[in-house]
Amino acid sequence: MTREALDLTTALRPRLPSPLQPVEDERFTRHGIRLLLKRDDLIHPDLPGNKWRKLSRNLRAAAGRPLLTFGGAYSNHLRATAAAGRLLGFGTTGIVRGDELASRPLNPSLARCAADGMRLVFVSRSLYRRKSEPDGLAAILDVARASSADGAGIPGDIYVVPEGGSNALAARGCADLGRELGGVADVVAVACGTGGTLAGLAAGLAPGRRAIGFPVLEGGFLTDAISRLQHEAFGDRAGDWSLDERFTFGGYARTTPELTAFADDFEARHDLPVERVYVAKMLYGLTTLAAEGTFPPGTTIAAVITGQDSSR
Repeated sequence: MTREALDLTTALRPRLPSPLQPVEDERFTRHGIRLLLKRDDLIHPDLPGNKWRKLSRNLRAAAGRPLLTFGGAYSNHLRATAAAGRLLGFGTTGIVRGDELASRPLNPSLARCAADGMRLVFVSRSLYRRKSEPDGLAAILDVARASSADGAGIPGDIYVVPEGGSNALAARGCADLGRELGGVADVVAVACGTGGTLAGLAAGLAPGRRAIGFPVLEGGFLTDAISRLQHEAFGDRAGDWSLDERFTFGGYARTTPELTAFADDFEARHDLPVERVYVAKMLYGLTTLAAEGTFPPGTTIAAVITGQDSSR
């Protein structure tokens, strides 16, 4: 371990490897399936789950420089980045999708970001879509500077982290998740936003094991995004992975009475808080696949619990 890695781990004290919790759920056991919960939500109280895994290598690369990153109004990534800035003592700027939100009260997630010292900059959705283009990023930085009389918080040496924290460094960090599971599970399931966790998880799994991703956004763009991340991080497509896009429930941060009832029931059965934006959709998808006979008897599934619900 490098000196930088040691210092970061000492400062934040993550709980690694994260716990692996068996659960008895008749919706799986009646099909001969063993269900395990990979409790990445317990890695760190402020940087839970894939947020630690995706941010840790980026934080080392930033080497104390201020961070600028991107997210929607309920972004757990923004919340984790703000918390890291507070804990480690560097500045953070969050570019938030939707300039109409600037005139509204902050929701609990954004309020937490602000309380942790993050400077929030709201940009139009059309400009936000251009954030990965050089001209688009330059325009966003102009908006951020113009929103402050002296341009405070946007120094020239700022370190930019993409939306959701998903880049090659993040994918390499998430490969540790696959390695932690070793050969314990035949199938590993994870909810997907930007695809960085699945990209790394699949690369880190033992041979013969596979990963299933459950997107929480509409659009069908993740296959290309994950393939691109894997090429950047590992040089080629890595591991056995697939996506099941049937369980978005209308898109990011959206839900239905059916999903809410499912999450409430899972909480009651297993005394486990179920985060609604990501985790509930993944667990619902897994339960449906088990009912459809997707997994043969004797299969062990590990469901990755990637985070905590900041809005409840």
